[in-house]
Amino acid sequence: MGYFTNIKDTASSIFEGMSITVSHLFRKPVTIQYPDRIPRPLKETLPDRFRGFLKVDMDICTACLACMNDCPIACIKIETKKDENSAAKERVLTRFDIDEAKCMYCGLCTEPCPTGAIHFTREFERATESIHDLVYKFVPEGMTIVPFKQPKKETAASSEEAQEA
Repeated sequence: MGYFTNIKDTASSIFEGMSITVSHLFRKPVTIQYPDRIPRPLKETLPDRFRGFLKVDMDICTACLACMNDCPIACIKIETKKDENSAAKERVLTRFDIDEAKCMYCGLCTEPCPTGAIHFTREFERATESIHDLVYKFVPEGMTIVPFKQPKKETAASSEEAQEA
């Protein structure tokens, strides 16, 4: 008796599975041909606080090293040195690298930046064959960049004098 019950159970489960499969033949497909045929660009559908890849605006970077010091996994490497060629011997950036392969997108590096030079972009697609291509160098090899110097804030007394004049 168990033999025929097993045959009946097997046939009914095959029939159930095939009925679901056949029903999908007559449904409208729901596959989206990404990224070519979506109604809106995907970057427009991302939430406001989306954390994509990191980008550094070198025009306003002060080379304060706060982002490197606050990164919990040390994916940011910054090197500075004194420029012996300038009269003031000012500090220059010789290296600013971010290893996006290590980055865990926690945002701890963006918080302490006094000028907001390091920030997340809305970009997230950077497929590559080599993991070394995910190291982004914001200071080109062999070059130096003079860090941004924030203007000094006016004191209350100097602003009052300016208003009186």
